[in-house]
Amino acid sequence: MTHSLPAIVLAAGASRRLGEPKQLLTLEGETLLARTIRMALTAGANPVYVVIGAHSGQVSKAFENTEGIAVRNHRWMEGIASSIHAGLLALNEDQPDSPGVLILACDQPRLSVAHLRNLIDAFSEQADPSIAASEYSGALGVPAAFPRRVFPYLFALQGDKGARTLLLRPPCPLIQVAFDGGEIDIDRPEDRMHLG
Repeated sequence: MTHSLPAIVLAAGASRRLGEPKQLLTLEGETLLARTIRMALTAGANPVYVVIGAHSGQVSKAFENTEGIAVRNHRWMEGIASSIHAGLLALNEDQPDSPGVLILACDQPRLSVAHLRNLIDAFSEQADPSIAASEYSGALGVPAAFPRRVFPYLFALQGDKGARTLLLRPPCPLIQVAFDGGEIDIDRPEDRMHLG
């Protein structure tokens, strides 16, 4: 049975290495951002907060026809940690009793609804609050689900240190969920080959 968990999609970056907003690149006729939001919702994540910053006008248009909730990060230049903080603040205001949060990037073209369901289910089925993290290429990363007791650790992140930092030395039990192709993301112009 698939459970429900709020999600934060990190989409505030400037995509400097790519040279254009990665959020707006398309895969099978859908922007990477809209695709990520759709998959999260289909997998049982609800609500889905979308943290925007750079190119906010263009990026917000990319998901205006989805159920994604825009959260503006005015400090996006400070790095990914500020986007996690912005998403968590919105979540805490709207969903103070949620058991945790699913954190996603929007540039993983191999992401699937099935994988997100597996993560949410693995997270929800634990007797004690635990992290459920994606495992790929021998490393742990996002998407990952974090219990509420870990929120202070997420708020303590600074600069360009993302959630992966916590996965290296988790402050609670951690479950690994295999994500085939999770290491493929869109960062540089040559990565476009994975979109078509």
